[in-house]
Amino acid sequence: MSDNEDPIIDPNQAQRESVRRGIAQFQERLQAAGHEFREPPPEPTSCCGRGCNGCVWEGYEAALMFWYEDAGALLN
Repeated sequence: MSDNEDPIIDPNQAQRESVRRGIAQFQERLQAAGHEFREPPPEPTSCCGRGCNGCVWEGYEAALMFWYEDAGALLN
């Protein structure tokens, strides 16, 4: 099934793709500087899409920010 045939429209798809590109670019910078660093946190797969308080995406965003902070400390 292609993306155009998917019955679920994901309004945040473009934002997530942008975040993925940013992560990849940051990983390239780490590698170019000779740093081996842990993988970023995986994206959630269990979001129900109802905008729950404490959504799994909120936890992901917090974990990703810690990852960026730790990785950034290696580059400074």
